Amino acid sequence: MKLTMASSPHNHSHKNVSKLMLSVIAACIPGIIAQCYFFGFGVIVQLFIALITASASEAVMLKLRNRPIWTSLSDGSAWLTAVLLAVSIPPLAPWWVVVIGTIFAIAMVKQLYGGLGFNVFNPAMAAYVLLLISFPVQMTSWNAPSELLAQPISVADTLSLVFFAENGAGQNLISTMTGVDGTTMATPLDTVKTAVSQNLTVTEAMSAVQFGEYAGIGWMWVNLAFLAGGLFLLKAKVINWHIPVAMLGALALCAAIGFIIAPGSHGGSIFHLLSGATMLGAFFIATDPVSASTTNQGRLIYGACIGVLVYVIRNYGGYPDAVAFAVLIMNMAVPLIDHYTQPRTYGHGAAK
Repeated sequence: MKLTMASSPHNHSHKNVSKLMLSVIAACIPGIIAQCYFFGFGVIVQLFIALITASASEAVMLKLRNRPIWTSLSDGSAWLTAVLLAVSIPPLAPWWVVVIGTIFAIAMVKQLYGGLGFNVFNPAMAAYVLLLISFPVQMTSWNAPSELLAQPISVADTLSLVFFAENGAGQNLISTMTGVDGTTMATPLDTVKTAVSQNLTVTEAMSAVQFGEYAGIGWMWVNLAFLAGGLFLLKAKVINWHIPVAMLGALALCAAIGFIIAPGSHGGSIFHLLSGATMLGAFFIATDPVSASTTNQGRLIYGACIGVLVYVIRNYGGYPDAVAFAVLIMNMAVPLIDHYTQPRTYGHGAAK
């Protein structure tokens, strides 16, 4: 039996970057299925457009940088960015929205900083914020959940709306949604925020047809599906528990305090946890190994600050959902957090 002498560490990980990225993409599948069920085939269309654009953008940038194309592309990081951006965009958004966002995420945020491992910001969230600020109408035009529609939007109409901005009858997105459901296209978070600004209570806002018992119809199940995927990542040790637990715990605590102080204008913990991109952000976005904190104590601080910022921006900011903004703000704070939370080196600080 041959013994091999080697320096530490002696416990080697059998997971490479490609397997980790593909594991995260696989964990997104329950959430993607839930989105398709409640919001239609447009989710798959956006995914295909984003994946094709991400692959092309990555290949072009690698070629310009004289780097091996397939070696870098096959690590799956560009595909994961495409998936996270695609599921964050309204299913019936015009095709050019996801194309612009994906090119920006890959070319500007990732490759211009040096590629995987060097980007300061989360590429998908940086692209999402760019799109939200630049194209607010397209980025907030979510169609109502399928069970609220008088008739489902067909695959043909979905393709026509995404690629030609009108359905088979010549109606644009606004006309189509008004015709099939007659209700607002606002998300539950946006509905509550608007109602509170009009001096209505949260309870009155949640009496609208798009709300279920705890949160918005469709959105609640999408969040639970991403929660299931996130628990799979924790079980497989693809991510650490510190960031999602700290983020969700801080958000739930802030929501509980706000609800106790002013129940008429603040939603409860369950509402915030099961609305918007909460679970997607906690398990799939905030845990990005490149742009997140790298120490255990730092991860707790990083995640908790994201949770607090999500709550503050949702209630007092200008945007109904705040995950992308909170993550980007804390990305900037990561070097400072890591600097002050580095574990002490063995033997350092011993008595002289």
